[in-house]
Amino acid sequence: MLVETKKKYGFLMLILANMIWGGNFVIGRIGVDYFPPLLFSLMRWIIAFLLLTPFMVKQLKKDWNIIWQHKRILLLLAVTGVAGYNTIIYFALQYTTSINASVVNSTTPLFIAILAIFILREKLLARQAAGILLSVFGILYIISKGSIEMFLSWKINAGDLYVLAAVIMWALYSVIGKKYSDVLPVLSAFYASSFLGILLLAPLSLIEYFVMEEEPVFSLTSAGILLYVGFLASIMAFLSWNFGVFLIGAAKAGVFLNLLPVFAIIFALCFTDEKLYLYQLIGGGIVILGVVISSAKTLRFKNQFQENKFSA
Repeated sequence: MLVETKKKYGFLMLILANMIWGGNFVIGRIGVDYFPPLLFSLMRWIIAFLLLTPFMVKQLKKDWNIIWQHKRILLLLAVTGVAGYNTIIYFALQYTTSINASVVNSTTPLFIAILAIFILREKLLARQAAGILLSVFGILYIISKGSIEMFLSWKINAGDLYVLAAVIMWALYSVIGKKYSDVLPVLSAFYASSFLGILLLAPLSLIEYFVMEEEPVFSLTSAGILLYVGFLASIMAFLSWNFGVFLIGAAKAGVFLNLLPVFAIIFALCFTDEKLYLYQLIGGGIVILGVVISSAKTLRFKNQFQENKFSA
């Protein structure tokens, strides 16, 4: 009975995490109307960092020697996962829909598998190769809107390509995290990389402000957006995912990531003027099928660090 109860709580935590991450794409799409991408990403991580600080100071002191020894790795994690991924996603959402972005983003496990082959020297299994090819076809179907003519004429939404670039950044972040997962403490590494990400984003956002001359819009709505991305998407979803993985195991938890685009689609249809098109349904279905085929009994990360989407 206790085991079943733990599983139920685990499933609920995993669903909650993906619900928040799915909503993050919709909130991000709305948020870029209030903030330029670099400033948006900077404020997100400042909020997350400040909220985490009272709980992390003691733990960081305990892990400081390990953190300092791997400062270059943490900097790389900050560049790829904190600053890179989020900023590119917010930039992409200026040009594409949250539905497209969330579906394209669901190919993350495939790019992780590809990079793991080159960086971690993992073997490419036949199932993985088939899943990767199938999902690539699904992505091409989505970004070309199901039109061969559009694909051949390269009339493709640049925002979808930016999402792909963000996915590659996240995949690199995840593979690096996997490589050092037995060394770096999860929470302290997350906290430290968030701080480094802020240091990277601060001067870049100033340049963005003077070059683009875009004024941020501060209101109750924009404050709510920042609270969502800074607390719910950055901290609450992260903790929910970790707790869910702990209760039911990483291998079983992986399939729940396919819920992210589902929630994103639901929220986009409910709270924005976006519409769901047949090509998105078909392409999204192909992508998810490819991910399921590729991930089955192959992408088993050893602990939460590389399974987590710290900054979805």
